[in-house]
Amino acid sequence: MFITGYAVMAGAAERLVLGYDSFGNICGRKNTPVKGAPLSGQDMSNKKYVFFLNSCSLELQSLKISSVSLCVSSCPQEQLNSLEDLQSFARNNGSCLCIYNLNVSSYTLNPKAAELCPTLPVPPSKSFPLLNRCVPQNPECYSKYASVLISMVNEMDVFHRILSGILAGRDTVIGLSVLALAFSSILVLAFRFIRTLLVHTLIALVVFGLLLVSGVLWWLYYDYRNDPSTELETQKENVKFLLGYAIFSTVVTVVLLSLMLVLRKRLQFTVQLFRIVGKIIGRIPFLLFQPLWTFLILIAFWVFWVAVLLSLGTAGTAQATSGGQVEYRALSGICYMAWYHFVGLIWTSEFILACQQMTIAGAVVTCYFNRNKNSPPPHPVLSSISVLFCYHLGTAVKGSFLITILRIPRIVLLYLYNILKQKESACAKCLFKCCFCWVWCQESCLRYFNQHAYTTTAINGTNFCTSAKDAVCILAKNSAKLASISCFGDFILFLGKVFVVCFTVFGGLMAFNYHRELQAWVVPLLLVGFFAYLMSHSFLSVFEVTADAMFLCFAIDMETNDGSAEKPYFVDQELLTFVSQSNKLTEGQKHRSARPFQDNGDGTELQPMV
Repeated sequence: MFITGYAVMAGAAERLVLGYDSFGNICGRKNTPVKGAPLSGQDMSNKKYVFFLNSCSLELQSLKISSVSLCVSSCPQEQLNSLEDLQSFARNNGSCLCIYNLNVSSYTLNPKAAELCPTLPVPPSKSFPLLNRCVPQNPECYSKYASVLISMVNEMDVFHRILSGILAGRDTVIGLSVLALAFSSILVLAFRFIRTLLVHTLIALVVFGLLLVSGVLWWLYYDYRNDPSTELETQKENVKFLLGYAIFSTVVTVVLLSLMLVLRKRLQFTVQLFRIVGKIIGRIPFLLFQPLWTFLILIAFWVFWVAVLLSLGTAGTAQATSGGQVEYRALSGICYMAWYHFVGLIWTSEFILACQQMTIAGAVVTCYFNRNKNSPPPHPVLSSISVLFCYHLGTAVKGSFLITILRIPRIVLLYLYNILKQKESACAKCLFKCCFCWVWCQESCLRYFNQHAYTTTAINGTNFCTSAKDAVCILAKNSAKLASISCFGDFILFLGKVFVVCFTVFGGLMAFNYHRELQAWVVPLLLVGFFAYLMSHSFLSVFEVTADAMFLCFAIDMETNDGSAEKPYFVDQELLTFVSQSNKLTEGQKHRSARPFQDNGDGTELQPMV
């Protein structure tokens, strides 16, 4: 909250979006005065473009263009050779190209007009869509203007270049996020009524999407690498990122195609599994709508997070110089605040997803441990949400915090890798990649145990640590059984997520490829891919969490009860038959020598695990 308040108070994201003049006025809006700058605080609502008085002889000094800049309502379309031409242009177009305190009627009378007006002749210029600059069209002036702009962009740090890329492609990012939402919604409905043909169709689309994205990435890399106009540092970064994306996409494609080939014979088993999960969801139809509010909360948070990031990136104090102009000086510690803000993005996003998992698990547990399967309990989703907010928010906070803790080393390793990669040490690269893989495996295992800890919390009402210990105990006793049942189902759900990410990223590649100028668009593309995966994970996790919670409840049911009249099972016959067939259970496996639970006498209530 402190960072948010500081960013709102000290930041000005509009400066990055709209541009500003040398006197502290943001173009295209009303402004507040800056002490010591008499020309600040003007209403620039109708003046949306930045115009440099000396556009043909720009110089770069300490990341700042030396020429005075003004906010104008339109850029001169024709060359202006004299002060009379400037005066006529101002009267005909309402766009004054001289300093604000010089009256239009004084252009030809004031002896200092030559100093207060642009250098003559003024070349014809055109408004550039990026950052609203008036770009000279004269070849000689344009080359000088472009060289200074290239130098300025190349010397900007990565943080500000990323912000510029996000802002320049913000409409595309929003559109791609909506596209990912549409794909995720279609897949949720498809999995609800899954059939064998649908599984084959999904696999075919995923294969097509993987091959298509990999091919387009390699084609774009080849196109960018052989483009002679690649001069900007952002364009060079695009080439590097495209190579990395292409290699990663190719490796993922090969691995997934190999897995599909190996697991192709278990398609019918997957259809039966999703049919049972769909039956449970049919008893709780509001589970299908539950990811919607999760998605809306995530979108609201992401918009808020990006707004704070943009404000933080432009945070600084306006200080008047001796000539009445204004400079914005960044305050110390902004970089550390940005890193802390990024950690907050991970933690909060994981917390929101954890709340969704606990809500689904609570609803499934309520329906599973209900004797009358034909009469499910009323409002299980609302009941689960109320229990979550009243008793188990701490569990969700702890689980999401552990995930965040494991992600921080990955971020640090990536930062160190980018610093040390210039040394080109093969041993160091191999060591870093091994560390990445190790941390990723730890994070994946923790996610798996967290999900079952949430289910155990919903069953027993215990805290996170106790529930995690109990979940590990039951998973250790039934690891082979649960893994063989849910492995391929999770793989099909993962293919669904890959489908959403592939086609969203493909749309992003096509959209961003048309906006190459001065944009580090590969970073917004990565952000779009990340958001698409989170959206698809949020929606498809309904089936994943439902299946995992159902099988954990089944394992606990088998441990607690024995199927006798005194201790009947809670499981319905269809699920019991499915598990028995898939794992080839024998009658003797139902009687175990060791029980981690205490029998409760009537088999209708569960006691906490010890």
